[in-house]
Amino acid sequence: MKDYMKIYEQWLADPYFDEDTKNELRAIADDENEIKERFYMDLEFGTAGLRGIIGAGINRMNIYTVRRATQGLANYIKKQGGEEKGVAIAFDSRRMSPEFAMEAAMTLAANGIKAYKFESLRPTPELSFAVRELGCIAGINITASHNPPEYNGYKVYWEDGAQFTPPHDKGVLEEVLAIEDLSTVKTTSEEEALRSGKFQVIGKEIDDKYIENVKAQVVNQDAIDRMQKDITIIYTPLHGTGNIPARRVMKELGFENVYVVPEQELPDGNFPTVSYPNPEAEEAFALGLKLAKEKNADLVLATDPDADRLGVYVKDAKTGEYHPLTGNMSGSLLCDYVLGQKQAKGQIPADGQVIKSIVTTNLVNAVAEHYGCELVEVLTGFKYIGQQILKEEQTGKGTYMFGMEESYGCLIGTYARDKDAISATAALCEAAAYYKEKGMTLWDAMVAMYEKYGYYKDTVKSIGLKGIEGLAKIQEIMENFRQEPPKTLGDYTVTAARDYKAGTIMDMASGAVRPTGLPSANVLYYEMNDGAWLCVRPSGTEPKIKFYYGVKGTSMEDADARSEKMGAELTELVNKML
Repeated sequence: MKDYMKIYEQWLADPYFDEDTKNELRAIADDENEIKERFYMDLEFGTAGLRGIIGAGINRMNIYTVRRATQGLANYIKKQGGEEKGVAIAFDSRRMSPEFAMEAAMTLAANGIKAYKFESLRPTPELSFAVRELGCIAGINITASHNPPEYNGYKVYWEDGAQFTPPHDKGVLEEVLAIEDLSTVKTTSEEEALRSGKFQVIGKEIDDKYIENVKAQVVNQDAIDRMQKDITIIYTPLHGTGNIPARRVMKELGFENVYVVPEQELPDGNFPTVSYPNPEAEEAFALGLKLAKEKNADLVLATDPDADRLGVYVKDAKTGEYHPLTGNMSGSLLCDYVLGQKQAKGQIPADGQVIKSIVTTNLVNAVAEHYGCELVEVLTGFKYIGQQILKEEQTGKGTYMFGMEESYGCLIGTYARDKDAISATAALCEAAAYYKEKGMTLWDAMVAMYEKYGYYKDTVKSIGLKGIEGLAKIQEIMENFRQEPPKTLGDYTVTAARDYKAGTIMDMASGAVRPTGLPSANVLYYEMNDGAWLCVRPSGTEPKIKFYYGVKGTSMEDADARSEKMGAELTELVNKML
């Protein structure tokens, strides 16, 4: 732990820090715990770069920690000999996002690296696209995705358009940690950056190319053309970046009845209509569902603030109710739809691959097998799906067909290397049109999938443990599971234990050990009979420990009962550790 009081006093005394920052820090002079939280450690890189609460201090998101991160990135880029390629920068609707984006651009320019900054807020997948389109060495996205309003973040992308993976993440981190004196970080003025040719504002040209690539993923435009007047869509950007691109793509594809939730249409970093802007949360859909009932809509779509994740409710024509689809459900539905359409056109090659993260439903394994595609598992984080696409391109082995993770994210096509809710929006509307022509809703299509492949039920439980004590407790729980793996859970027996940190898979019956074949990560995974499973991992973006588990039942009711029993036993087990 750092000498937090000493660093606090340095910030107050150093002329490098502005008066607003110092006034904020003076206001907490009598609160040692708050000083400790802000200064006991540097805000660290997780699976998505920096993410933290906005405020003064080394463990907070502010212009100084953003400059430091960017200086570290600039130093690494120079060591890689990539300074001539430049860096693309995007930002979302959160508080301080435009300011942090400009600070990053000015630090890059001061280091002789050209910054291409979007003129206004843009979705994450468009930043991923822009990195490759502009031939950049890296990308920066200022966003905290679906975190509460007090957060912001800083995601780093590498030249393949995916969030950075080893060795680049470790390389950048080392450079960032090497900067101990924040006042040594370079910056410049906008005028000077423009004059030197190291700063360029980008917008429409990239927008147009990105939208063309999204539209190019449509597999059955004829179905849209025939049903465009008959499909009614409710959409909400949840005060984020999706509003303009999602509406544009739906309009250009031909959908005529698209209604946007007016209270959530405009960008607002305070997210006034929700406690936090997460398309996984029921409350995010309250206003959309109200409008859906008024308009008798077929589906309700919500993109998160940086528009890489999509939540959806679909209408059950029999009851008139709207059912939520989890990320596992909507991803599997889209995978089945896209592969089904491509198979009908003879477009699935012999080396077709479907890629998913290890915590994603086994339903997609069954879909991939049905269409003769290889199922490739990667660690949690869409960057590993991006890495697999790059591997396919570099080796010439494997053709990417679809990629998804359970956290409401998927990618159709390889124009971007991150999950894309704008594309998923277009694809779900297309699928709704296709099934409606057959007299089916998307809910009917989901039930038909279960009948075909089995009733898979997947759940995730999170426990939030904040602060220094919380971090220690999360590690303690991980070690308890590591040292004493559960032997049974619910109706199931554990057959194998995977420890991705050790890189091992142990057969519980024989004790035989084989390698996981994936990079090291603090993740534990338990395989069980009848396709059931449990995975335990700390969140890379929030102070939480996450428990993912899945079962396969003979009916929806059977799957629910099995899942509930497993969940109850898991809760009991974890409560003993808390």
